[in-house]
Amino acid sequence: MTTHPGLRRSVAVDEVMGTRASAHVILHDGVPEAVAEGAVEAALDSLHQADRRFSPFRDDSQVSAIARGELSLDDAHPDVREVEAACRDALARTDGRFSAWWRGWFDPTGYVKGWAVDQAVERHLLALLEVDGVAAVGLNVGGDLRVATAPGADWTWRVGIADPLHHGEVLATLELVDGAVATSGTAERGAHVVDPRTGERALSVLSATVVSATLAHADLWATTALVAGIDDLSWIAAAGTRSGLLAGSEGRVRRWAGSVEVALVDGADATTV
Repeated sequence: MTTHPGLRRSVAVDEVMGTRASAHVILHDGVPEAVAEGAVEAALDSLHQADRRFSPFRDDSQVSAIARGELSLDDAHPDVREVEAACRDALARTDGRFSAWWRGWFDPTGYVKGWAVDQAVERHLLALLEVDGVAAVGLNVGGDLRVATAPGADWTWRVGIADPLHHGEVLATLELVDGAVATSGTAERGAHVVDPRTGERALSVLSATVVSATLAHADLWATTALVAGIDDLSWIAAAGTRSGLLAGSEGRVRRWAGSVEVALVDGADATTV
């Protein structure tokens, strides 16, 4: 277990985007939580603001207005235009494995949560790392998280990856100083991800976890991994992720680092170079 003497965690929890968000600030002992309250409040508020603009489940959102033909993209908020452009880029980069238009209209639900977390962290929480006594910050929304640590701080984020076949157990753990971790899967929410190219549910991967620099990027490729399936890692070469893990429906596990798969082999089958 990683220990961090002299440091404590301050946590603020909110309900947003249909799930739970928690903002974490790591403080040196003796530093009052008040130093972070304004930034944390602003970060959580920005998530609510994103939900109001992007949620397809709200009649008053700009995404819903666009779908009804009541608002043009040109007249939408700059954030909406930014996300739409990012989704078009994602459609091309994933060879159609991710699409914000698979329902027939623009619905960025599969992208915007990661984007919104990145915006909240970058616009509000990262500035806390310049405050004396703040060692690290993090924002977790629905189990996906973006974290950052002050230079020289004695803090490492320890992240557990849930085992989709054994409820309450951990399949793997990773340690992270700066970056993001996203998991997409069927274990918690059922087969909710659809292959945009075929309209069929993605079933061969129970859980896809991706580590990257930003949560928008990690979330995008976690969804892509789910759609690609347990047998297809051809996309990792161009994805630019740091690492990842797939848990298949029959207990099969695949891992990669950078653009290379990391496989467990018997000693007799391994060659040392």
